[in-house]
Amino acid sequence: MLSKALEGVTVVEMGQAVAAPYCATQLAEAGARVIKIERPGGDFARAYDDHLKGASMFFSWLNRGKESIELDIKKPEDAALLHRILDTADVFVQNLAPGAAKRAGFGSEKLRARNPQLITCDISGYGEGGDYARMRAYDMLVQAESGLAAISGEPDAPGRCGASVCDLACATNAYAGILKALLARANTGKGAGLALSLFDTMTDWVAVYIAAYETSGKVMERSGFSHGLIAPYGAFHIGDGSQVVLAVQNQREWGRLCETVLEKAELSEHPDYIDNPARNNNRNALNALIEQVFATLDRETVVTRLRQANIAYGFINEIADLTNHPALSRTDLETERGPISIVAPPLKVEGEMQRVGDVPKLGAASKSIRAEFCA
Repeated sequence: MLSKALEGVTVVEMGQAVAAPYCATQLAEAGARVIKIERPGGDFARAYDDHLKGASMFFSWLNRGKESIELDIKKPEDAALLHRILDTADVFVQNLAPGAAKRAGFGSEKLRARNPQLITCDISGYGEGGDYARMRAYDMLVQAESGLAAISGEPDAPGRCGASVCDLACATNAYAGILKALLARANTGKGAGLALSLFDTMTDWVAVYIAAYETSGKVMERSGFSHGLIAPYGAFHIGDGSQVVLAVQNQREWGRLCETVLEKAELSEHPDYIDNPARNNNRNALNALIEQVFATLDRETVVTRLRQANIAYGFINEIADLTNHPALSRTDLETERGPISIVAPPLKVEGEMQRVGDVPKLGAASKSIRAEFCA
């Protein structure tokens, strides 16, 4: 079973906020045992919000399926305990402030010297070297520094992606790297030292934009829901106040849009819209024409026509709209404040029931883990 693929693997997470905890959660959902090391008072994400009957929904989502132990690694006895745990662990993942783990005596090289089979994964904002290594690297800041914000938003202003995409993408890369290292260790018997940064993750995402600028001197303009090269492509208002997003990729689709959706078959041969370059050059007029038609229609009629014409479309949903979205998958999560229904993880495995682990109370496993790894 894939949900138990990492059964027998022990992961030690000394993480905070998003990146390291989300990576470790994915390892837990693959069957690994994840021991979450929390500072006195706990991961500060526990106080991000109080949406879960006074507890943090954000923390619960990021930390399901783990065992929590509260340690003060400044104390010799707790530092010694953590070393004993790591001496028998398979994976160590951390995203403390740059250099903090090393200063505390838990640098990756030192840990692998003690336990050659250990896979260490250090997550940082901007890497370990250079002036930027000392920079705080909250998700919004990295979106700005990496150029992601510059290619997002509307033409007149850059925009921030609302989700913590830098953290989440970096965590997913870390998860993939750890899986690779585990596979390699099965052949070599040796661990590995992995390092990732949020900045590197995001510049990889915008790499094609960087390369295009360096080779052509051109910068692709921000276009919101529109596309810089394709038309019609974007969001259009409907008469009932909703917005539909549609994309026409080729001439066949353009013809069907004109005939079936707009009910203006003659428009497909109009010189201003005869092919995609012409439509793109006249996109403002074309968009106005489409909205003029849609203004007389309701959502149901627009959907019926788009489906008949086999045109790609979707709707701009508010978060509240997603609660009853027909494509939304759900699963149950046991939290310290009782069970709740949450969005299910995206991976579906044929023949397996999807279940996520419980959310740990702060230090809930402290007593048992101390007994297990006593000197």
